[in-house]
Amino acid sequence: MILCEKFDFPENAGYVIKKLNEAGYEAYFVGGCVRDSILCKTPYDWDITTNALPVDIKKIFDKTYDTGIKHGTVTVLAGEMSLEVTTYRIDGDYKDFRRPENVEFTASLREDLARRDFTINALAYHPEHGLVDFFGGLQDLNKQVIKAVGDPEQRFREDALRMMRAIRFSAQLGFTIEESTFEAIKNNSALIANISSERIRDELSKTLVSENPLNFNYLHQTGILPYILPEFELCYKTEQVNPYHIYNVADHTMYSVKSIENDYILRWTMLLHDVGKPPRKTTDAKGIDHFYGHQAVSCEIAKKVLNRLRFDKDSIRKIVLLIKYHDMDIEDNPRSIRKAINKIGDELFPLLLKVQKADKMAQNPDFLAERIVKWNKIEKIYSDIKSEQQCLNKKDMAVNGNDLIVLLGMKPGIEIREMLDYLFDCVLECPELNEKQKLLEIAKKRMK
Repeated sequence: MILCEKFDFPENAGYVIKKLNEAGYEAYFVGGCVRDSILCKTPYDWDITTNALPVDIKKIFDKTYDTGIKHGTVTVLAGEMSLEVTTYRIDGDYKDFRRPENVEFTASLREDLARRDFTINALAYHPEHGLVDFFGGLQDLNKQVIKAVGDPEQRFREDALRMMRAIRFSAQLGFTIEESTFEAIKNNSALIANISSERIRDELSKTLVSENPLNFNYLHQTGILPYILPEFELCYKTEQVNPYHIYNVADHTMYSVKSIENDYILRWTMLLHDVGKPPRKTTDAKGIDHFYGHQAVSCEIAKKVLNRLRFDKDSIRKIVLLIKYHDMDIEDNPRSIRKAINKIGDELFPLLLKVQKADKMAQNPDFLAERIVKWNKIEKIYSDIKSEQQCLNKKDMAVNGNDLIVLLGMKPGIEIREMLDYLFDCVLECPELNEKQKLLEIAKKRMK
């Protein structure tokens, strides 16, 4: 694996280190920015640790904000950058399994790094003096393992979210989880119940949209999943004896997640699209499994899960709609495609095609070749429909209810709605009918 022990850092970030040093204090880049730089990745932000107390930091820099002053963190504004600068500290008791009740400042960098979660996040770097690695983080980066700093049991009892962070980092980096760290997660899995829904949602999302979403299975293997997503835990126990399937529901689902682009909406859709299968499973006289009506059940379970995890309303709407129609039969002809677009909406139809493709790619590969031919045809027809700006929505029809009232003398009410539905069906069948005179003629004939 290629590691970069020396790396570039933003000028403004270097300025903060230099100013602290000039004032007589130690200061280092720390945590994720060091880890990512060593992995030759561009850090999202640059955090700094120092033996300067918060009051000293505020004296040295002109523009600061007390963003986490209780725990020793001051945000320093340097040019266009905002950098979190935190005093070396030792954490007090973790009574809520998430944050320390209090912190004690220390003059020791080693003591500060010893309280951190994983060895790969317990690295510090100074622009002149280089890397500081007390706990073998560089070696673990090279070995591609996630390993707790010190006693993993203690690390996870301090902050239960670290268990999900271990799994998330393994997915993002493509690393394995070191054996004693993995066992400690299993031993303490029940503690995850103390963590807020928002935090759990964020870690799940980061795991799902990573390059290695199959590492989501670690949540099942460690026993965390029943506490955060019990609805999906049942999928691991649900076999699919059916010619179209070769995996159980959970494995099929995870391969479908991997088969779709790493978009937040799409990956959550794939995760939950078949979550309604376990309660809908039946087996016929020939031993073939069926899951009639699982789409509607999946929608209801998805709504429950997404609301519990505090998703925003628009994301819930999109994910639930995509699940609702993920099994919609779309034929490779313009009429079928126009009707499908009208059902799910023009905004979501391209996503639905991706969902259906990923779903089928995680089924029996014997049927895949003919399906690919069909997808290609559907995508070509959809492209033509869009380029021709064909009518796909009632509001885009050349006539409206007012036209029917004024020009044809129809009375407001249910008859207007039924006539517009009829005319829209005609337009979906034959787009060239979407002209005012043609539609009025059709309406006149129907009235007779």
